[in-house]
Amino acid sequence: MRIGEIAALIGLTPRAVRHYHRIGLLAEPARRPNGYRSYSVRDAVLLARIRRLTELGLGLDEVRKVLAGDAGRPLGDVLRELDADLARQEREIGERRLRLAQLMEAPLTGVGPVSPALAELLAAGPVTDSPTAARDREHLALLDTAGGGGSEVYGVLRKLAGDPAVLALYEELDALDGAPPDDPRVAPLAARMAALVPDEVLAAVPAEGPAVTGFGAALLADYPPAQAEVVRRVMVALTERMRGRAR
Repeated sequence: MRIGEIAALIGLTPRAVRHYHRIGLLAEPARRPNGYRSYSVRDAVLLARIRRLTELGLGLDEVRKVLAGDAGRPLGDVLRELDADLARQEREIGERRLRLAQLMEAPLTGVGPVSPALAELLAAGPVTDSPTAARDREHLALLDTAGGGGSEVYGVLRKLAGDPAVLALYEELDALDGAPPDDPRVAPLAARMAALVPDEVLAAVPAEGPAVTGFGAALLADYPPAQAEVVRRVMVALTERMRGRAR
């Protein structure tokens, strides 16, 4: 048989057969005087076995070990390991589908997918085209992924989401875009922002936060200078309040 014939017989492509030759999985057959490969029934039997093993989910390296016979692992051991791996994948797929179902049931947001609790918080927020508000939503989605948030935190923050004062603060922050960090509007705005955060929000915030060195500096660097100074002052003020509560 020629390569096209044996490939059609086994249900493969000639390209796949040539690949098996290149990686040493299938030995090169004898060639005819005209240079064409000449495959035997034995080659077809081996190629059929390769196909069956790969369809079971074995990688080509595992197939090579099985074909090696006594030099490799017993087929039974390989298949039991494969079965255990498939069971693990089934569990993971089930968990992912459950997570997907929760996301589909939650309100959809522009920064999704996020956790259902955060999706509800974002949906409860004011409708605004504020660039600072958009950046805050992105930061919340980042913390949600990094494990720095939590349903308790989001639940408490929902009480602030509908506060008209929050939207006004976003507008003031937007107005600082392009201003220097020593702008006289920075200090009073930071004080009002910190005062707006109730103690119950601080009590719900995880003490450890995102376990990434330099996260705070990177967060501030995402803001223009004056806005970054406002956020830095707010972070300092809230940290001092948290420490005071801990005493």
